Amino acid sequence: MARICVFCGSSMGTRNEYKTAAHELANYIAAHDLGLVYGGADVGLMKVLADTALEKGVEVIGIMPKRLIEKEVAHNNLTNMIVVETMAERKDKMVDMSDGFVALPGGFGTFDELSEILTFNQLRISDKPLGILNIAGYFNELLKFFNHAVSEGFVRKEHKENVIVSHKIPDLMRQMNRYQPLTIGKWIEDIKNESNHL
Repeated sequence: MARICVFCGSSMGTRNEYKTAAHELANYIAAHDLGLVYGGADVGLMKVLADTALEKGVEVIGIMPKRLIEKEVAHNNLTNMIVVETMAERKDKMVDMSDGFVALPGGFGTFDELSEILTFNQLRISDKPLGILNIAGYFNELLKFFNHAVSEGFVRKEHKENVIVSHKIPDLMRQMNRYQPLTIGKWIEDIKNESNHL
């Protein structure tokens, strides 16, 4: 992987562990000569991540819709700021420019980005790994819901099990480097057969 895209909060969160994790992830990216792609903001965990990476000499690319730049939340000291029109275009650029994705704690925007990459990987629109950095158990309830979706028949077990999760950065990155996309044929046939037996 040459560039990692990180999804994370525009807020700091309530625990110091979240801020520490953003620092540590930026340091890991620098130590492994990777580039950083992120949402381009100068607030919250996004600011911590970008500032730490920039201090270490990392190439930091921000991607931000014009509407958010007009709200004065954009980081002004990045290696490159790419201005787009929409949130959808932002996510498309993130996918194009990145070799892997990491989700740190965040809010609805982070959940949206995380869900999109999971869906892209399921449909083989993208074969790039996504890792969930589960700091202080932040994503525990979401992961529990994934299990619920499997038990209710809306998420396939193999797709849930292909989600990469760790609370330790080196372990998460090792798993991401070993990521193997799932073949799409069998589960498509299964859902067709399921629908034909109504």
